[in-house]
Amino acid sequence: MATNQLLEIKNYGQSIWMDNLSRDIIQSGELKDQVENKGICGITSNPAIFEKAIAGNAIYDADIEAGIKAGLPTEKIYESLVFADIRNACDILRPVYDATDGLDGYVSIEVPPSISDDTQATIKEARRYYQEIGRENVMIKIPGTKAGLPAVEQVIADGINVNITLLFSVDSYIKTAWAYITGLEKRAAEGKDISKIASVASFFLSRIDSNIDGKIDAKLKKGVDDIALEAKLRDVKGKVAIANAKIAYQEYKKIIQTDSWKALAAKGAKVQRLLWASTSTKDPSYSDVMYVDELVGPDTVNTLPPATIEACADHCDVASRIETGTEEAYNLIESLKDPDINIDINKVMDELLVEGIDKFVKPFESLMNSLESKVKQLSPV
Repeated sequence: MATNQLLEIKNYGQSIWMDNLSRDIIQSGELKDQVENKGICGITSNPAIFEKAIAGNAIYDADIEAGIKAGLPTEKIYESLVFADIRNACDILRPVYDATDGLDGYVSIEVPPSISDDTQATIKEARRYYQEIGRENVMIKIPGTKAGLPAVEQVIADGINVNITLLFSVDSYIKTAWAYITGLEKRAAEGKDISKIASVASFFLSRIDSNIDGKIDAKLKKGVDDIALEAKLRDVKGKVAIANAKIAYQEYKKIIQTDSWKALAAKGAKVQRLLWASTSTKDPSYSDVMYVDELVGPDTVNTLPPATIEACADHCDVASRIETGTEEAYNLIESLKDPDINIDINKVMDELLVEGIDKFVKPFESLMNSLESKVKQLSPV
């Protein structure tokens, strides 16, 4: 029988979650099989995933028609579809949640991306989603924006599991970790239990390399006379995202050594794990599992799209590498300041955050438009 490398990764303290959710995989039994036999112990979703799942898929038609008969507006019909999928996925993952004492077994759902700059609206929607879905193992996704982090703090204080998404810079991760800690401190100060709350910090990878590789390629295209300079530029390609993630992990290690964290841990708090997101390789010349192989390590999660899950199960080279090449990682990020390379990493991260929100807003709008069309199509004349 072939070895499933995903199961091997668990031995190194990393959990594998699937970055995909649709009614098809719930009803066909595929999700149950992935959970029971293939090592998947959580699911993440986002507006782009739901757009692919719902648009043009007849499996949702009966529920859309029920929503029409009930006189629901399009947005409420959308929620009825998505909340049902989330609840069913939570039920499938519940045995994992119970077996791991709430470490894994979560299903993530994102608040509407259109409110990413509105703290109070984010808090309100996170509370409503959590209450209406009604599952202990649901995790509400909130973008790690300037407005999102105070919302994270409050929602954690409310006792709601949170997945902070769209993190690109190490600095944004550190702020996220402290928002989690502050939220737990607020809850603990009120004498409430903090042992049942879980959080992950979703740190994005491939989009960083795509952006920086594009800048490097543009420099190479202009022509480089010096062979040494060309080599210096090529050495950066495909390496920044992993280096950035390894530095973030070092910051995680520092945070869990602080007195603030130790005081919370003594009260039963769970660590906020770094979750590697955007892990499908965009450049075909790179290994299709490079964002898995290089970042296996304790107290982490890697969320993989289906194709990467299959690739990893087949040929991941599993070893704990999260702390290998750490010095080289710092040197690589520092090298971006070299006048010959001249890439402003902070500017890149800011660009990626804006793009990331847009990549969720547009599919959400597209989904609502296609759902509106379907409502008209299915509505009785």
